[in-house]
Amino acid sequence: MSEDRTRPAPPSTAYLDALRAQTERRRATFVPSASPHQGAAERDVARVRSAAEAQQDDVVALSRVIHAHPEEAFQERRAAAEIADLMARHGVTATVGSHGLATALRAGLTAAGPDSGDPDLGAGPTVAILAEYDALPGIGHACGHNVIAAAGVGAVLALRRAGADGLALPGRVLLLGTPAEEGNSGKEILARAGFFDGVDAAVMVHPFGYDVVDHPFLGRRRLRVTYHGVAAHASASPFMGRNALDAVALNYQAVGFLRQHIPPSDRVHGIVLEGGERPSVVPERATLEYYVRSAHAATLRDLSQRLEDIAHGVALATGTTAEVTWDPVPFSLPLRTNTPLAERWAQHQAAQGRTALAGGIVPEILAASTDFGNVSQRLPGIHPMIAVSEPDVALHTREFAHAAGGPAGDRAAIDGAIGLALTALDYLADPQLRAAVLQDFEDAGGQVDVPGYFE
Repeated sequence: MSEDRTRPAPPSTAYLDALRAQTERRRATFVPSASPHQGAAERDVARVRSAAEAQQDDVVALSRVIHAHPEEAFQERRAAAEIADLMARHGVTATVGSHGLATALRAGLTAAGPDSGDPDLGAGPTVAILAEYDALPGIGHACGHNVIAAAGVGAVLALRRAGADGLALPGRVLLLGTPAEEGNSGKEILARAGFFDGVDAAVMVHPFGYDVVDHPFLGRRRLRVTYHGVAAHASASPFMGRNALDAVALNYQAVGFLRQHIPPSDRVHGIVLEGGERPSVVPERATLEYYVRSAHAATLRDLSQRLEDIAHGVALATGTTAEVTWDPVPFSLPLRTNTPLAERWAQHQAAQGRTALAGGIVPEILAASTDFGNVSQRLPGIHPMIAVSEPDVALHTREFAHAAGGPAGDRAAIDGAIGLALTALDYLADPQLRAAVLQDFEDAGGQVDVPGYFE
């Protein structure tokens, strides 16, 4: 049969098929390791589970309403209001609008009951449970942030309800609503304004096609290069021009050649934003933009320098000048998973009937980026993945949005709420766990000066 030349050639699924088969082989032999730490007392764990089960309907309803009304970055007004209203119905005041972002949200719990979420109020160790609720343009909650929000809110409300049943919270829990994760680094904007001050550890959960306790998320920067040349008549006197579009084309080719010589976890992908006005005029201005990603902060720094060298080298070769602009929104650094916290999460998910796979079971080449990476470079944290779809459904697709708004998404919000609540409680209740969490964080490099990292 002849090929249909009226349509793009469909990509082969052979590689993804091989990765899925590899993952299934690894998953079949995976044996979870138990946490060496005691965590919270069994009676308190039971109280939290009972509280979470009693409010399942509220958690599912919140997930569904956020899913049904997707809002893009910085516009998540309804989502923030829905969260605040639900918290208020359970006796917890949430502040909407914080640290410079109108749709950021804060609420707090201590042994004495709800508080304002003010970071200056000392109440022993503090753990933050994070919620995201922004959507993607055109395809809604195709990253499942409705599940993230419902799980985070459900976790705090479970701890609140358990408190009424006798749980004495041994520290402080914050619900932190963090807008604009999708491409805008809302958490980093908030962090630079002091949003995470006073927080000792942070936990959140993200939907996926597998349950994974430690999946890589790459650091990401944005690079824009604008070449300035000299306009000329492209037919009568092209020799008087300096072609900015040629510079863009050469840059794109040079980056293509670079890909052979970078680590397999690095990513560089770009588009041409501007290439001239008409063919009869040698373009005097042309622009392209890249997303630049790497699995380690140090390799992201190295890759950034290589791309900048290409930009200026191309300018020299073409007789143009290069205007190089990095990070119109704050960059994201790679995610660091805190092992002791991850072990507690995995143990609690096992009790929900989920086997949270260790890192490396799901191929690490299937990686994106998150602004939680910056949080994890400042303080201990976890960002486990929870299954809401079949493994062959990719994030940022309409199919994944459908799954996140369906029964599997509902179940993930409930299970995620229980896991987050109990992991947070473990952290507050177990001094040995807290010490191990801090040691693991220091062993991984400790606190990073995120804003100054690339200076």
